[in-house]
Amino acid sequence: MARLQEAYRTEVVPKLVERFGYGNLLAVPRIEKICLNMGVGRAMENPRMLETAVEELSIIAGQRAVPTKARKAISTWRLREGYKIGCRVTLRGRKMYEFFDRLVSVAIPRIRDFRGMSPRAFDGRGNYTMGLSEQTAFPEIDADKTEFVQGMDITIVTSAKTDEEARALLEDLGFPFRNS
Repeated sequence: MARLQEAYRTEVVPKLVERFGYGNLLAVPRIEKICLNMGVGRAMENPRMLETAVEELSIIAGQRAVPTKARKAISTWRLREGYKIGCRVTLRGRKMYEFFDRLVSVAIPRIRDFRGMSPRAFDGRGNYTMGLSEQTAFPEIDADKTEFVQGMDITIVTSAKTDEEARALLEDLGFPFRNS
């Protein structure tokens, strides 16, 4: 069992039950999945960029990333339906907790001029989305061997009904929110 998963069961669940007064342990919010997404629009000119992005996202996630295709054509961007323009991966279970642990303890502290994550990035249903401007924040990616800097979106999907519950869950798991 992952270290963070054990901490969730032993420390976070009792805190949340005390704070919100859940009558049933299954009502306590939990992280359901983490979705990672890289949009590589430059892959239209250079398909090798997409292959590199898929490889790097797979290394970061510890699970094979899947290329994503354009759903509709946009003529001003010279984009046609079906072009491969990104990649994504969805993490659940043990890999999800291990990724979250690496994100909080290693990757986020490596962000330049970091002052905390915005507490306003919740969607109203308890899910949190953040962006990283470069993949080299993860130690698995060697910055010297990186061909191009690519950002990514990270969505943390929780079972919380409100943003307040989700924020309490993520804070108790060690997520660094900005004080504002």
